[in-house]
Amino acid sequence: MTAPRTARPAPAAGHAPPAAAPPVVAPPVVAPAAASPAVAPPAVASPAVGAPVAAPVGTPPEAVPRRPSLGPLGAMVRAGVAAVFPRDPLLRNGHLLAISSLVSAGLGSVFWVLATHWYDDEVVGVSYSALSMTLLLASIGQLNLSDFLVRFVPSAGHHTRRLILVCYTVSAVVSAVVAMGFLLLVPVVAPGLGFLLTPVTAACFVAATAGYAVFVMQDGALTAVRRPGWVVGENVIFACVKIGLLGMGAALALFSGILLSWVGALAVALVVANFVLLRRAVPAHAREATEARRPARALRYAAADYAGSLFRMAAYTVVPLMVLNNLGADQSAYFSLAWIVGYVLYLVARNLGSSLVVEAVSNPERLVEHTVRMLRHTGLLLGTAVALVVLLAPRILSFFGPEYAEHGTTLLRLLALSALPNIVVSLAIDVWRARRRLRWAVGVQIVMCVLVLGLTKLLLPTLGIAGAGVAWLVTMCLLAAPLLVWRARWLTNGSGRSS
Repeated sequence: MTAPRTARPAPAAGHAPPAAAPPVVAPPVVAPAAASPAVAPPAVASPAVGAPVAAPVGTPPEAVPRRPSLGPLGAMVRAGVAAVFPRDPLLRNGHLLAISSLVSAGLGSVFWVLATHWYDDEVVGVSYSALSMTLLLASIGQLNLSDFLVRFVPSAGHHTRRLILVCYTVSAVVSAVVAMGFLLLVPVVAPGLGFLLTPVTAACFVAATAGYAVFVMQDGALTAVRRPGWVVGENVIFACVKIGLLGMGAALALFSGILLSWVGALAVALVVANFVLLRRAVPAHAREATEARRPARALRYAAADYAGSLFRMAAYTVVPLMVLNNLGADQSAYFSLAWIVGYVLYLVARNLGSSLVVEAVSNPERLVEHTVRMLRHTGLLLGTAVALVVLLAPRILSFFGPEYAEHGTTLLRLLALSALPNIVVSLAIDVWRARRRLRWAVGVQIVMCVLVLGLTKLLLPTLGIAGAGVAWLVTMCLLAAPLLVWRARWLTNGSGRSS
């Protein structure tokens, strides 16, 4: 900002000023502070901590007052904030998405702790099973359109709103149909969930399934329009409203209070997040877009991406069932809690990869640069986290009980180590998605599923639950090694489409 200064009126073209007239100097125009606060004395330097503050022109540097320094502690805090929220959107958005997963997991744990205190064990058990089925059915019914939006919304321009609404409609309808199909099979496949067959509870179950599918997709849409802060916000809103409604259900002694709290919280979170998304974020995104492109061959891309995601989902969800069937319920419990902790490291890589896809679609010529930077950054971030998990694994699991630390420590360490080669595998899949080379992405996910399930089945009888950890570590290393050796074949800026 510049200070008021004197100005000489320029002579009109073709006219010279009279010789005898003295030069006319316009007086400085000084506006009252109350009327124009924008006109202020110039700052000699950036107003950072310890930097000079605003001073009149001509003041000697040594006479300029300085802002009080916050000392070493303040410098450390500022450095920490800058590390977690860097200015670079590639890293900042990825960090916010990772934080969203951590916040959701933490508040979700609080929800279930309160549920165990406010509801009978039987109610908690059947409600947890019902909601787990809701999440599974929503994952199937949303057709992986969340990742589809991450890939295509950045370049959609004024087509963004229609693209999002079409994906919402398709996913909600398919999820509702899948949920109704499951209810028809409840007497056969899950008789313990018979309480879902009452009219009100059945309607809530179907609504929760369809709503959660849209809830997952709006995360992808908010990520694609570079509003990851609202991904954190919607998860906080969902968790807090859910906990509040949980207490109301307990006070009213509702048997379906846990399920109803999810439905109510989903409704609130969907309304708030989509108001921000469709009324503010999408119009701003459309104005900023330099060009608008309809996604070509969208159905082919969505089908291939969905197929790949099913194989990855199978690797994540079938292993716990294999542990249960082969080793029993106790070992399954030890495996599940170790897997929940270790899977957070996989989520970090996946969230950072979503940020990479958005930036790669917006700036395809910088795909290699962004991928290399993300690979280094994720490796440093997760390398530190993996070292801490390996070192503190017994202490982490001891929070759930000494038996979990005794039986799950080796498994957790193996899962943590497998998260390092998974960085390469996950980023390679995201690069192929950004370049629309889904044939390779689907192939890698098929190989991942086959190796994990095959090795787990082979190793569980001899190594126990640690065999599943060995299976994940070996699989990730076998996939990451050739990807690193032949990285020039997939890490390029060239474009290509799957056939």
